Amino acid sequence: MHPPLPLSPSALAVLDSRYLARDSTGRVAESPEGLLRRVARAAAAPEARYGADPKKAEDSFFRLLSALEFLPNSPALRNAGTQGGQLAACFVLPVEGSVSGVFDALRWAALVQTSGGGTGFDFSALGPAGTPLAGGTHEPGPVAFLDLFHRATDVLRPLSMRHGANMGVLRVDHPDVETFIRAKDEAGRLTNFNLSVAFTDEFMAALAAGDRRFALRHPDGGPPARIVDPRALFDLFVASAWATGEPGALFIDRIDASNPTPRLGRIRATNPCSEQPLLPFEACVLGSLDVSKFLRPGGDGLDRPRLREAVATAVRFLDDLVDASRFPVPQIAEMTRANRKVGLGVMGFADLLIALGIPYDSPAAVETAEVLMSLVDGAALEASAELARVRGPFANFPGSRWERLGLPPMRNAALTTIAPTGTLAILAGCSAGIEPVYAYAVTRRVLEGRELREVHPAIGALLSRHGLAPGPLLRAVARTGRVRGTPGIPEAVARLLPTAFDVAPEWHVRIQAAFQRHVHSAVSKTINFPASATRGDIARAFLLAWDEGCKGLTVYRDGSRAAQVLTAGSPQDVEAPACECPR
Repeated sequence: MHPPLPLSPSALAVLDSRYLARDSTGRVAESPEGLLRRVARAAAAPEARYGADPKKAEDSFFRLLSALEFLPNSPALRNAGTQGGQLAACFVLPVEGSVSGVFDALRWAALVQTSGGGTGFDFSALGPAGTPLAGGTHEPGPVAFLDLFHRATDVLRPLSMRHGANMGVLRVDHPDVETFIRAKDEAGRLTNFNLSVAFTDEFMAALAAGDRRFALRHPDGGPPARIVDPRALFDLFVASAWATGEPGALFIDRIDASNPTPRLGRIRATNPCSEQPLLPFEACVLGSLDVSKFLRPGGDGLDRPRLREAVATAVRFLDDLVDASRFPVPQIAEMTRANRKVGLGVMGFADLLIALGIPYDSPAAVETAEVLMSLVDGAALEASAELARVRGPFANFPGSRWERLGLPPMRNAALTTIAPTGTLAILAGCSAGIEPVYAYAVTRRVLEGRELREVHPAIGALLSRHGLAPGPLLRAVARTGRVRGTPGIPEAVARLLPTAFDVAPEWHVRIQAAFQRHVHSAVSKTINFPASATRGDIARAFLLAWDEGCKGLTVYRDGSRAAQVLTAGSPQDVEAPACECPR
């Protein structure tokens, strides 16, 4: 009999609310182990078409899942083995520059969102607001259509397995870019969207050179619609990001430069959290390894052979999901199966650093990020090449970037990404994505208004290791969420336990850049700033991200939105879990 899964109370609450199958009366009809067995079985079903044993693959997948060493994206956990069967999280849909093109995209988005996927759109093909049209009418403009997509997502909410999420992108040279930047200045507006400005190489060069003139152009071409000062435009962008956390930045030409299939078109948008740049009609299945669970016995380093084996199993699992998924739009099924992009990433990075005795804000952490992701990337490439040898390469491999680089035939056009993994990290019991720990005691607002209070178990373990009684110190940490600056905490402990706000922006960016150097797609990363951060602090972070080779960046200044998912500390004392609580 398989031992019970090491699930925390928060993980059990999330499973009960979002993932466990229910019968016709609404009662839970499966256990957590049953959920993972269902997912493993559904993922393994395509193995038979390649001459493999589905039961053997199912058992291999289940071992990895039940150890909570790897988890796939939410649609797979929810939909695998069900009638819906849509297993991908990330989609990008085209928005053509016409009314019919807009409403085609809206229809496709409805099908994707009700199946559990998140949608990204580039609205740059739409003419600027007020452009005269035949018959005395005028263009509504991209932001007007953003409102339309936002309202549609609200209407679809009762039909969707989870709240619909969108990414809205507009090029920095679009004449409506200032209106787009200010679109969320009014509180509560466009809450179903994340927004990103697509900064071009041309704009960034003009900004760096101190040019005073930058042309905004109608998407249909022609002479410049307006000339603006790039510094003034960037300052407007920074001011909005400081005030509301949005828009984020996408360095769109840099993103497209690593497009694995350039002959199929340009990449213009990403999924809602920006880790997955995709072509129009592409979808991607994601999954993340909890790297904090891959330490050698004794905890003195990574267990590299075991991690490589897990990467190979995870790549196979994700490739099988591409076949197993029932995509809601025929064009998506065709494009996705022709390119077979998967997004294997990591979570638990901050926990790994704590276990290794490495502060997040240190050169050693940057080096660890490089070593870790280089290992994952190399093992993923090897696994994809082996799958291609047995199953055949992805259909668009000829002419791909991989072929031009001289690599052997690959099964997947892209393999690695870094997703935020908020919910998956709760299930796995680890820190989210590659982020530092947000706070060591948090009040988590999830699950239709419920609040979950948590204290990170590493604190108790480290305090005990230093011969200190954890009780009173943990209660102090529980009130603020911070370890650094808490009286009585030894410096050696505090140095290892920074919060997201303790980490200086340059270390956030350096960690992101280290991962990006070994990731095919992109990295979802947020710099959490304290409320006291200035606009200058925000501007420097975006410019450093550009200089360090990142593909984009999102910032968030504490308190700049009316509601946050996480709040540091607790309004009341929190009883900390025992330090041996499974993670």
